[in-house]
Amino acid sequence: MGSEPLRITVLGSATPFPRPGNACSGYLVEGGGVRLWVDAGTGTLAELQRYVSLGEVDAVWISHLHADHSADLLTSYYALLYAGLELPLPVPLFGPPGIADRLAAFLTNGPDRSPIEKAFAVEELSDGHLARVGGLTLRSRAVDHGGLPAFALRVEDGAGCSLVYSGDCEPCPALVELALDCDLFVCEADGAVPGHHSAAQAGRSAADARVGRLVVTHVGPGTTPAEAVALAAAEYPGDVVHADPGLRFEAGVGVGPGPESEWTPGPESESE
Repeated sequence: MGSEPLRITVLGSATPFPRPGNACSGYLVEGGGVRLWVDAGTGTLAELQRYVSLGEVDAVWISHLHADHSADLLTSYYALLYAGLELPLPVPLFGPPGIADRLAAFLTNGPDRSPIEKAFAVEELSDGHLARVGGLTLRSRAVDHGGLPAFALRVEDGAGCSLVYSGDCEPCPALVELALDCDLFVCEADGAVPGHHSAAQAGRSAADARVGRLVVTHVGPGTTPAEAVALAAAEYPGDVVHADPGLRFEAGVGVGPGPESEWTPGPESESE
């Protein structure tokens, strides 16, 4: 426990809807004996199972409740409770305030509220929220996403490695503080609109936080991955890569294909 490298595998990075070969936002974070599903956008539940079974997921962390980051919680609820799987339940679920009632409102089909808590042990996030899952420390900060409760995540292992995921947010001091000196920074680049980073802004946030490596993800329509990488690289002096689905990044190391994934390298990819 704790000897494996801290790494993140891209389950999907599409916005605002899934594309063939690319699900919406979702990531598998591994390290410290832990398997963490970070964001559950549309299509990511299927992609998750390329790498781990549902019974191997130790916890789920959700940045905010837009469907392209959370919709597959609905189908995972059915899988956990009604698919005849022998799984340890409930699964810890860290998410924005109101996440349990939001799920129940969608899933309840009669007079009785759907038993969300049988599937998920819900713990609501707050600014500065801190949790330990196995050998990993999860630190969350509230970030600016158009007034919607939204959070970014820093994951640290016992060996001093760290990665930060922005969720969806516009540039803000809380994100830079959270990402300061991290080994790997996964930052969205959905566009220069309120509540989001542009690719250039992702580069500036990475530079301000002095991160070791930048992965641009969730690139908005109208910008190719290669263009996003170039725009970010103009603002950030370190290595910049696009979050192609199936890529695996180790904090402080490099990039490669996840097991059993079809991998085509980096910035030249046609994925959106």
